[in-house]
Amino acid sequence: MTKQIIHTVDAPQAIGTYSQAIRVNGGSTVYLSGQIGLDPINMQMADGIEAQIQQVFTNLKAVAKASGGSLNDIVKLNIFLTDLDNFALVNEIMASHFSEPYPARAAIGVSALPRGAQVEMDGIMTLS
Repeated sequence: MTKQIIHTVDAPQAIGTYSQAIRVNGGSTVYLSGQIGLDPINMQMADGIEAQIQQVFTNLKAVAKASGGSLNDIVKLNIFLTDLDNFALVNEIMASHFSEPYPARAAIGVSALPRGAQVEMDGIMTLS
């Protein structure tokens, strides 16, 4: 099995032992690592849940672009929230970044996320 590492300076650098994304066997499937609301320039967390959600989508968009795709190529999106009361806000902001058909999705409540983030998202992208 061959793995192509996807990397862009337009998304936060990995803060652990992972890649921003991986394409397997030169195929059309790309696995996007979790993104939190870090600004890729200063590696500081966006202030507040709305700003963090927007930054997460911006980061995912940058990695998708570096992979040769876009957010609309994401077929599965996982959302992790430290407060599920923010689920409606995620839906509202997500609608401004995606068009139908929307990806399959899971939203999971968690007790904590890296760097004190309130939201994290990862996904699977299929390129044409």
